[in-house]
Amino acid sequence: MNNVISKSIVDHDVIILHRHVRPDPDALGSQCGLAEIIRTSFPEKKVFTVGEDDPSLTYLATMDDIGDAKYDGALIIVCDTANQERISDERFKLGKTIIKIDHHPNVDQYGDYQWVNTDASSTSEMIYEWFLGAKKDGFILNTNAARLLYAGIVGDTGRFLFPSTTDKTLRYAADLVQYPFDRALLHEGIYNTSPDIARLKGYILQNFSVSHVGVCSVKLTKGILEKFKVSPTESSQMIGILGDIEGILSWVFFVEEDDVIRVRLRSKGPVINQVATKYNGGGHPLASGAVIYHWDEVEKVVEDLEKVCKEYTDSLYKEHT
Repeated sequence: MNNVISKSIVDHDVIILHRHVRPDPDALGSQCGLAEIIRTSFPEKKVFTVGEDDPSLTYLATMDDIGDAKYDGALIIVCDTANQERISDERFKLGKTIIKIDHHPNVDQYGDYQWVNTDASSTSEMIYEWFLGAKKDGFILNTNAARLLYAGIVGDTGRFLFPSTTDKTLRYAADLVQYPFDRALLHEGIYNTSPDIARLKGYILQNFSVSHVGVCSVKLTKGILEKFKVSPTESSQMIGILGDIEGILSWVFFVEEDDVIRVRLRSKGPVINQVATKYNGGGHPLASGAVIYHWDEVEKVVEDLEKVCKEYTDSLYKEHT
């Protein structure tokens, strides 16, 4: 696949890169990092990154505004997106050739070519791995590309704390930090917390409870979000705050938006992506997302999560007896 990706880039004059809606650092890092590599390597090519801008992530990159005509004969590369429904800007279908590069489970095998590696910590890690093989074909990685890929790796590994971090991840990160970008400023952008977010975190930490099997659920209604002046998108910054609390095996945030209730699931061991799939979602075994439409569905999600956690603890008990 490395050769297919490189040849496809070389063979196309127009390349448009997409990623998933509600982007995170890995989505933008892989999308824009790859775009930066292509622009630097082939200045004559027209390279665009598309999708909605997230105000909290503009320190990483901003998107291009292009017309439909640009898609005629274009190569489309979709980064960090498991299924077509989550691709930001559905015009990706207008391109000539589509390549999918992703590290989520391959639940939707879209595109003409697919490179999916669920063992990778992040799609940004995959892009750097591809680059190492593509250097011989004249591809160049500049400082901004290194900054973007490093941000994606840091974001999806939780600063290298998540189990997805491997020796390869650390080697690649070590390579990238040799480029002269401001690492302290980048970390500040990823992890700075606004006073409003901090106050909502305090509210959550004062009001959470844990079930007997280690499940914690948090409801963020429109009223709560408005009280703390936090948008549904901004609330995603808080998903990790329960991960260090003793006794919690898995946790879920229910975030009310205009027409749906966003479900964000995390785990310290129990596999939760099957629960997400049951509720219009999916993702990684330990980090997934889903969607429900009514508050009365919350109890069903929590029940399914508790079942998964009980099975997990039962299996651990059997292993040690």
